[in-house]
Amino acid sequence: MQAWSIDQKTVGSMVTMMGDASGAFTDALDLKMTHPGPPSVGIIGRSKRFALYVDDGEVKYVAVSEGEDDPAGDAAPEASCAPAMLEAIKEL
Repeated sequence: MQAWSIDQKTVGSMVTMMGDASGAFTDALDLKMTHPGPPSVGIIGRSKRFALYVDDGEVKYVAVSEGEDDPAGDAAPEASCAPAMLEAIKEL
């Protein structure tokens, strides 16, 4: 996560990169991808593409990028990308 944070230039910013190696957090959020496609290509236990807005430990907004034919949200990740998140936060 540190290398990704450096690459994305988020070190020292308001963005915190977090990993979930065991999948416990993903399971607790019920955001584990269960579509049959990922296991067929060797991706087991992957989380859905999502972003959280958390303020003082409270989840204020959850965005999930997924579609019926795109369970990973790879084709249309916009819902969980920064511009959409900023707009959603403004509306809270």
